[in-house]
Amino acid sequence: MDLGLTDKVAIITGASDGIGKAAARRISSEGGTVLIIARTESTLNAAADELSQNSKGLVVPVIGDVCDPELPEKVVKEAMEKFGRIDILVNNAGRSMAKHFDSVSDLDWEEDFDLKVWGAVRLIRAVIPEMRKNNGGRIINVTNLGGRTPGPSSMPTSISRATGIAITKALSKDLASDNILVNTVCIGLVKSGQHDRRYEALDKEEYNLTLDEYYAQLGQRVPIGRVAESEEAGDVIAFLASERASYLTGIAINIDGGTSAVL
Repeated sequence: MDLGLTDKVAIITGASDGIGKAAARRISSEGGTVLIIARTESTLNAAADELSQNSKGLVVPVIGDVCDPELPEKVVKEAMEKFGRIDILVNNAGRSMAKHFDSVSDLDWEEDFDLKVWGAVRLIRAVIPEMRKNNGGRIINVTNLGGRTPGPSSMPTSISRATGIAITKALSKDLASDNILVNTVCIGLVKSGQHDRRYEALDKEEYNLTLDEYYAQLGQRVPIGRVAESEEAGDVIAFLASERASYLTGIAINIDGGTSAVL
C-alpha cells in the first residue's frame, strides 16, 4: 500500500534508536525526507548512516535537546532552508521516570514535564505555521499506557503522558479546520534502547539472562505473549502520518499486545 509519503518532510525527536528510529526508517523508505533529532552526536550520526542505506528519501541528523527552548527554531529553520516545507512532526523524545508519589521531587516534576510536555508543545507551536502553508499536516505524539491507566509508583511519567494525551485531543479540535491531524500512540512494552539499557544495568550474577531471554521474560506480562518490535510501532506512526489516515484525528492507539484495561 502506497502511504503517500513521497517528498513529505518529517521531524522526529528521540530518533537515534527504538521507536523514533523505526518511524524514521518507515517514513524514509516510503520516500519521505526525515530530520532525526537526538542529543548524542555519535549515536545520531550512526543512525542516520544506517537509515540512509535503505532509504528512498533523505535522512538528515540534527543534534539537539528538546528541553532546549531554542531547538524548535533551529530545526524548523533547517527544514525550511533545505526542503521548503514541514508536513509531519513526531514527538517521541522521552524516558521513563516512575516513582512513588512521596519520592518525586520538584526537580523530577520539572524535568519530566520539560522533556515530555514543554518539549512537544514548543515544537508543535513552531511547525504549525509551516503546516498551514501546506494546507495540512500530521502531528503524532508518542505517549504510553500509563497516561490512560496510571498504576502505583508511576509518577511523574504517568501524569506527563496523560497531559500529552489531553494535548492531543484538544489540539485535534483546534487544528481540524487547518487539516492538521493530531493523534497519539500509547506505547506498552516495545523493544527500545531504554529497555536495552535496563538489561545492561542488571546484576548478571543474579539475572543470568541473554537480552533475548530478558525480553522473553518481559513478554510474559503481555496477553499476546511477547514484547513488540520497534518496527511495529514505527509502522503505526508512519500510517498515522500518511495520506491513508486522512480522516483520523484526536485518537489514541494502544500499541500494547492487549495489555491495556481500556480501549
